[in-house]
Amino acid sequence: MAIIEIDGRTFDVDGDGFLTNPKEWNEEVAQLFAKHDGTGDLTEQHWAVVNHIRQHWEKTDMAPMVRSICQDTGIRLRELYTLFPQGPARGACKIAGLPKPDGCV
Repeated sequence: MAIIEIDGRTFDVDGDGFLTNPKEWNEEVAQLFAKHDGTGDLTEQHWAVVNHIRQHWEKTDMAPMVRSICQDTGIRLRELYTLFPQGPARGACKIAGLPKPDGCV
């Protein structure tokens, strides 16, 4: 386990920077993580993806598949990678406060 500090706040994260306790997540934490990883300010499209991922995880205890993110939010895959330069699994899930998704390298 590691600790990162962003704007004076500390967070327990795994070795890849994902929150170890997803219950610590809130919109402020999302903004801080987005700032920290270079995503920048979160737009309405960012929030659509983050909220979708978060809701899916809360229901299933799993991150959604990228295809379902695109279908359910109406955001095309290319746009998704533009919004989250680290990708939907590494970038979006990290900002959404989820644990590192299976299959994420």
